[in-house]
Amino acid sequence: MELFFRDRFFSSGTSEIMDASGSELGHIDLKSAFGSSLDIYDSSRNLIYSGKFRVFSNKWNVLDPQGDTIGIVRSRISFLEKKFEYQAGSRGIFTITSPAFSRDFTIVDEQGEVVAGFEKISGFFSSGAYRLQNNSSEIDSYELIAVIMGVHSIRKRQSQAANSAP
Repeated sequence: MELFFRDRFFSSGTSEIMDASGSELGHIDLKSAFGSSLDIYDSSRNLIYSGKFRVFSNKWNVLDPQGDTIGIVRSRISFLEKKFEYQAGSRGIFTITSPAFSRDFTIVDEQGEVVAGFEKISGFFSSGAYRLQNNSSEIDSYELIAVIMGVHSIRKRQSQAANSAP
């Protein structure tokens, strides 16, 4: 399934989730410009996933509608690529990588199989917009949107920390 979605410039407000034909399949509610949390709704406006940072941590929690953590996104140290990990409980650990200076990311399961990919399709001065291609039977596309927005939020935090260092 191919989906398109985006962040907002000040990371607050709602943003549509669309298919390749432009039909709206849900939306993302970016809670606040001052915090990093979001809710993902399906086309019937039912809450299906949420995402937020753990307290005093750079780990991004992916939550089900009841508020229970179903997975955790975290950054991994790598010198030649951007690397993240999604710990999805009993479904395993998924590695998210992107070569240095690339906008394309690949999501691989523990067996080394590519289960999904996404790319940043926005320009330099615009907010993050993404195209997701999901081939996974283990993780649905809406959950992957929460994961991708977690990767986006972690990268924004890392960039802000690097820019504020003396």
